Amino acid sequence: MRLTQYSDYALRVLIFLGARDDGLSSIAEIARAYDISQNHLMKVVQHLGQLGYIETLRGRNGGIRLGMPAEQIVIGQLVRHTEGDMDLVDCSSCAIEGPCKLPPVFREATRAFLAVLDKYTLNDLMDQRNDLRDVLHLSAGEQPLRRMPGPALH
Repeated sequence: MRLTQYSDYALRVLIFLGARDDGLSSIAEIARAYDISQNHLMKVVQHLGQLGYIETLRGRNGGIRLGMPAEQIVIGQLVRHTEGDMDLVDCSSCAIEGPCKLPPVFREATRAFLAVLDKYTLNDLMDQRNDLRDVLHLSAGEQPLRRMPGPALH
């Protein structure tokens, strides 16, 4: 199975915020750390905020942070929220749709995939937190990535 870029970005945002457990971050910081588009991240961050995975704070000293403890963020649930339709194939226009036995096999495979992801939380992904901080330039003693001025998200 291949996750969408949307899910990939959602996971990256949460990993960044989990690694940066000392305060608020900005979309600009996250975009620079991963070298990805701020515009794409804005949509993802807004959705993650609506789902309660992150908290957004407005104002001059605003930013984003995890909205719940990393131990409570189940990767399988996050993927279900960000992936939408997880059918592996669209059988609706296939001539053998009725008698074909592939759709139940694919549904079983998807359930197994999600069952594995359900065993892990964001905290499990943070096992090498210091290494993540180094790669994301969040190590103790280093200045965090500089914030770009701009409005905070709602």
